[in-house]
Amino acid sequence: MNELFTSAGIPESQRPLADRLRPQSIAEISGQEHLTGPDGALTRMIEAGSLGSMIFWGPPGTGKTTMARLLSNETELHFEQISAVFSGVADLKKVFEAARFRRSQGRQTLLFVDEIHRFNRSQQDSFLPVMEDGTIVLVGATTENPSFELNAALLSRARVLVFKSHDEASLEELLRRAEALVGKPLPLDENARASLIGMADGDGRAVLTLAEEVWRAARDKEVFDTEGLIRVVQRRAPIYDKGQDGHYNLISALHKSVRGSDPDAALYYLSRMLDAGEDPLFLGRRLVRMAVEDIGLADPQALVIANAAKDAYDFLGSPEGELAFAQAVVYLATAPKSNAVYTAFKAATLAAKQHGSLLPPKHILNAPTKLMTSEGYGDGYRYDHDEPDAFSGQDYFPEKMGRRQFYQPPDRGFEREINKRLDYWAKLRQERQKK
Repeated sequence: MNELFTSAGIPESQRPLADRLRPQSIAEISGQEHLTGPDGALTRMIEAGSLGSMIFWGPPGTGKTTMARLLSNETELHFEQISAVFSGVADLKKVFEAARFRRSQGRQTLLFVDEIHRFNRSQQDSFLPVMEDGTIVLVGATTENPSFELNAALLSRARVLVFKSHDEASLEELLRRAEALVGKPLPLDENARASLIGMADGDGRAVLTLAEEVWRAARDKEVFDTEGLIRVVQRRAPIYDKGQDGHYNLISALHKSVRGSDPDAALYYLSRMLDAGEDPLFLGRRLVRMAVEDIGLADPQALVIANAAKDAYDFLGSPEGELAFAQAVVYLATAPKSNAVYTAFKAATLAAKQHGSLLPPKHILNAPTKLMTSEGYGDGYRYDHDEPDAFSGQDYFPEKMGRRQFYQPPDRGFEREINKRLDYWAKLRQERQKK
């Protein structure tokens, strides 16, 4: 990348800050110590002097591309880079042919494929022969879950290494390096500096880009507070793809917080999803799902509340309707919990599939014709409303199946249990505040 700017005649000071601070050795890469530390997976590979094919999985701005380039330097492999966004089958063939020629000359190729999940299944399969015969060492980078996006055959030949989002400490370290390179402090007060780190959302490249914008905007001796920072950088949108991992991770966190009777965590995840632009209809559907799956008949009103929240949002729109979602989330989180209906229905569904088309017992079948009457349909049926306590006690299961019990009524001591859980969250907050 540096050569690109040099060849274009761009002065060093005008190159993007993130590029000027690009690590020149693996030791300079921050935030991935689980891979680059003394016992890290990549450290051990380098010490062994041999690399296997790998998939780098992690959020943007965590150093995947830089790591691949530095690995080729450490192992003296020829570095070749392509992007699945811009490359097709013809490009892959050229890269493979060049790698085969290079191998015949005694040098192996490290092929770095950015956004590898963008290749379709047949394109992914084209890597298999050149990986197996050692023509290339494949290093693929993806922000999406490899288990869902990559072929099983490709995954079986490559090790998945997880890159973590930068934490506050590693982002702060990047800012200190930037200040040393630029030669002046970032013109932000303490709170604004913390806000800038939060805006970066764990992305190292983003925090440097935001810092660069602040330096450009600041006048002589001007120092921005948080409001000034937001005005200057116009706030970077949260990293969230409604069709991918971020979407599923947050809805899972919301659902499990409700199930775990934690209204505060549930509100937090709801707010994150709304802030990121989640489809309100999707949230409404999931609230209804939580009501029937995790609360059920322990509080039948939960389903009414969830449906009402969906309707209220349809009626009010944003932002007023979002309060209805918040009310429903708190209600569901603090409601008594029971999955008795959910588990009973799953068990009944399994039994229905296992036993096929068994005929119900004849005494509960209607007999609208003489033939059906002669076959015993309806014979011996007892009308429950005419029985003592309106209960006949007849067996309604098919004879060949036998009596089953799917529904187990839950313990009714719900209110006491919910109060215990809310007290627990309050005590936990107090303990964390003391620390």
